[in-house]
Amino acid sequence: VTCRGNDRKAIFQDDADRRRFLQILAQSLTSYTVNLYSYVLMTNHFHVLLETPLGNLSECMRRFNITYTGYFNRRHKRVGHLYQGRYQSLLVDKDAYLSILSRYIHLNPVRVKPLDKAPFKEQVNYLVHYPWSSLPGYLHKSKKVFYVEYSLVLGEYGGDTDRARREYQKALLAEIGQGTGLKEQVVGQSILGSAEFITSVTERFLVAEKDRERSSHNALRRYCMKGDLLKAIERETGKNLETLSIEKGEVRQLAMELLYRRGGLRGPEVGRLFGVDYSSVSQERKRLHEKLRKHRKLQALLDRIEQRCQ
Repeated sequence: VTCRGNDRKAIFQDDADRRRFLQILAQSLTSYTVNLYSYVLMTNHFHVLLETPLGNLSECMRRFNITYTGYFNRRHKRVGHLYQGRYQSLLVDKDAYLSILSRYIHLNPVRVKPLDKAPFKEQVNYLVHYPWSSLPGYLHKSKKVFYVEYSLVLGEYGGDTDRARREYQKALLAEIGQGTGLKEQVVGQSILGSAEFITSVTERFLVAEKDRERSSHNALRRYCMKGDLLKAIERETGKNLETLSIEKGEVRQLAMELLYRRGGLRGPEVGRLFGVDYSSVSQERKRLHEKLRKHRKLQALLDRIEQRCQ
């Protein structure tokens, strides 16, 4: 979940604001039975990684944001909105992305100007001493706070131990200065997870659509065609994704084209399936289009695969 200041203005004026923010956050977590895995407070926005066992994110965020806004306005003698509209949120597959997103959140302090251009050692020093995130408790057991759940993320590194904390820090520092690629993996502007997770969520929760949500849901439904397309390609050609990720040729080009055009996947998403970058996907699709104009058998194969997915 992310909230940004209205007109990109600061939502924290000093450390007193940050301390009060965390107090209200801790109270809200208890009141609404919400688990907090990671957080970071920046000058004009914050990120929190939450789990809502009761499915009550809206209620929790509404109470939390109203309470902090009221405090902030009273203390600084102001009126009006503090945040830029409603909070932004993604539904996340925690089995696949919990640790990745935790590191993404913790790296925020060195991904903003001018720190993003600073020498590596300076970035490391700034990051490990940044006090307004949950990172200190991930690096040092003595700095844990009661309202953050550390064990699930650290479990991927061996548990709530000193060794696991060193491994987490090692993974974190290795990503300094590196792109995340997370934005390209978000489907329908609302969900981040494995193909199986996306399919499960779509089938369970997106049957009844509201008109205003239709475009996002349609994107999720298109994404779920990926599995059907790959099965159809394998039936017609005998080649599965594992084979196509190694072999080059017309069938691989067909697969890229169909996943892009019929599956709703973008270039970077298709590229990850085949172990190439998005520019390679674009070039392969262009070559295929040239071949399709000349070779009827290839066009017929494309048509048969599409018919299997009707």
